[in-house]
Amino acid sequence: MSVFTKPVFESTVIFEGQELFKGQGAARQWAQQVGNELGVSVEPRKIGTGWALVGNIDGIETVWGIYGQRLMRIASHSDKD
Repeated sequence: MSVFTKPVFESTVIFEGQELFKGQGAARQWAQQVGNELGVSVEPRKIGTGWALVGNIDGIETVWGIYGQRLMRIASHSDKD
């Protein structure tokens, strides 16, 4: 089963209309799963009040958040604390 079809039953927050992981630990676990599936390095990144997953695919920074309890690619954001 692809990590992109698994339901995300983690606590989330909404920041600038994007649903993100509430905790760094959960984001780190999902980042490892995404990285393993895609064969790239993926790590959690703080965006506002939540955590997104960030990796580099074919030279392009890719950011994932959550939509409908599934991982979804979202637009890049600058870090805002």
